[in-house]
Amino acid sequence: MLVDSTANVERHWSDWATSRGLDVARILSVVHGRRAIDTIREQAPHLDAERELAALVKAESHETSGITVIPGAAELLASIPDERWAIVTSGPHPVALARLRTAGLPVPAVLITADRVKAGKPDPEGYLAGARALGFAPDRCIVVEDAPAGVEAARRGGMPCIAVLTTHREEDLRGATVVTRELRGIVAEPAKPSGLIVSVRL
Repeated sequence: MLVDSTANVERHWSDWATSRGLDVARILSVVHGRRAIDTIREQAPHLDAERELAALVKAESHETSGITVIPGAAELLASIPDERWAIVTSGPHPVALARLRTAGLPVPAVLITADRVKAGKPDPEGYLAGARALGFAPDRCIVVEDAPAGVEAARRGGMPCIAVLTTHREEDLRGATVVTRELRGIVAEPAKPSGLIVSVRL
């Protein structure tokens, strides 16, 4: 949730749903924060999911208009040592890279994407893989999320979760440990001997 891809995502999915004769409103109500392959299989079981996914990935990784960095994202990442943060996203690897580059954000050493897990959010597999790659126990990690599926994945993984009100209502994110209105409300500061203190402005 470092970038705001809402407009881009909804444009691509609207085009896809329309071209397949599907209910656009229905698709847009379930697509955010989940793997595309899971949405396709659920909403259009009559289609070849892998083929449809490939078409969507090609479109989303090449056409990135409307992608913007969320205020405070660059500053938050700059305040955390490179080896201490990861991205776990429901987007496929090419799409994640395209969005980060469009937003001008760094690509982390640990990038867990939709095509690198067997089960997507709300399953905790991705977050647990990220914790292992960083070398920390799940309860020593903090998840920052903006979608209900991601909040639920963090809860199932035993990880504290900060939810940010960028794409969903507060009542949809009640499973989070704490909710803040904007990413700029999260501050990470070094703590001795080698830890971080994370504070949240509500």
